[in-house]
Amino acid sequence: MAEYKLGEVETRFANLIWDNEPISSGELVKLCEKELNWKKSTTYTILRRVCDRELFQNENGTVSSLVGREEFRAMQSEQFVDESFSGSLPKFLAAFTARKKLSEEDIMELQEIIEQNRTR
Repeated sequence: MAEYKLGEVETRFANLIWDNEPISSGELVKLCEKELNWKKSTTYTILRRVCDRELFQNENGTVSSLVGREEFRAMQSEQFVDESFSGSLPKFLAAFTARKKLSEEDIMELQEIIEQNRTR
């Protein structure tokens, strides 16, 4: 399984791409200079890093995502549950609710998700 983790800096960068894609690499450099106070070389270094992870692509000077933000979050969540709870969602929920009480709204939403997955 590929690693779907980003550091804080990479996450801020990824969010800039997701919010502005498709974006030319030149415009991305300008945006990163303005928003992150980065130099051109920093932008291209981080861009290469996230492209190597096959999250984004830089084709003919246009940067776009290969994996959308929501899909990425879903993959991160799945990887976390796999690594931390041996893939057991019930074990994750038990650990999560051991310290945090679920609201009635949360419980209803979870029940809806369960019902939707029963019919699949």
